[in-house]
Amino acid sequence: MDFLKEIGTPVARAAGVIEDATPVATILANALSLVLGLAGAFAMLSFAVAGVAYALAGGDESRMRQAKNAMVYSVIGALVCVASLVVVRTVAGVL
Repeated sequence: MDFLKEIGTPVARAAGVIEDATPVATILANALSLVLGLAGAFAMLSFAVAGVAYALAGGDESRMRQAKNAMVYSVIGALVCVASLVVVRTVAGVL
């Protein structure tokens, strides 16, 4: 007779209720943080490559200038990434 009691109960439960779901704002903030983190890592890698190019310039002024410019631009890129990451995390904290 116990199986008659089980007939009225649902066999499978839903995956979860909507209140348990991660908010879209959190998902977007996490994705944006990931993208900005990767962009910052790329900026640091480009700085390292520019440093190697500067070291291997061999006194050639045009190659040294090009490597210095690459260093400056990679530092600017890293600063933009860090500033963007701060803004994203601040806005995500407010939401």
